Amino acid sequence: MPPLETLLVFAALSFGLAATPGPNMLYLVSRALAQGTGAGMISLVGCQFGSLVIMLCAAAGLTAALFAVPYAWDILRLGGAAYLLFLAWQCLRPGGQPIFAVRAMPQEPAVRLFSVGFATAALNPKVALFYVAVLPPFIDPARGDVFTQGAILGAVQIAVAIVFDGALVMGAAGVARFLGTRPGWMAAQRWILGGALALLAVKLATESRA
Repeated sequence: MPPLETLLVFAALSFGLAATPGPNMLYLVSRALAQGTGAGMISLVGCQFGSLVIMLCAAAGLTAALFAVPYAWDILRLGGAAYLLFLAWQCLRPGGQPIFAVRAMPQEPAVRLFSVGFATAALNPKVALFYVAVLPPFIDPARGDVFTQGAILGAVQIAVAIVFDGALVMGAAGVARFLGTRPGWMAAQRWILGGALALLAVKLATESRA
C-alpha cells in the first residue's frame, strides 16, 4: 500500500493530467455541448473504461519489468518530469482552439457514445505516457506487491478523472458561456495550471528514491 503522501502527490499529478486539454477532454466537452449532459456522461464512462484497460496493463507487468532494469527508476523519474513540463507547455503555449468552443456533432446512440469514449481514452497517448512515465517512480517494491500498488495508484488517477471530467460535463454549457465573455480568466487559468505542472515536474525530477 503506497503511503498517504505518495497518494496525495500522485492525486495532484492526476489532477494535472485531467485538467490538461487533450483528446478525452475535447471529446467529452464537445459531446456534452452538442448532445447534452446525459450523452457526455455515457461518453465519460467509456473514457474511464479505456483508461482502466491501460492502467491494468501497466500494473500487471510493465512496471515490474521496468523496475528490473538498472537505473530504470531514475530514467522514468526524469522522463516523467520532462513529460510534466511538456504538459505545462501545452497549457502555456499561444494559439489553439478553445476547448469550450461549440462544435457541430451528429446525435449518436448510447452504445456508440460509450465505444467512441472507450477508444478515445484507450488510444490517447497522453494517458498511456502518464502510466508509463509517471506511475512507475511512485511504486516501491519494498512496500509490497507491485501490481497492487500500481492498481491503487491507477484507481486514484481514474477517481480524480471521473470527478474532474464529470464536473466538466455537468458544467460544460455554463463554463463555455462564462469563458466566452471572460478571455482574461481563461488566460489566468492556463498560467496557474501550467505553473503548477512545472512545479510538480521539478519535485519529481529532484525526488530521491529513498
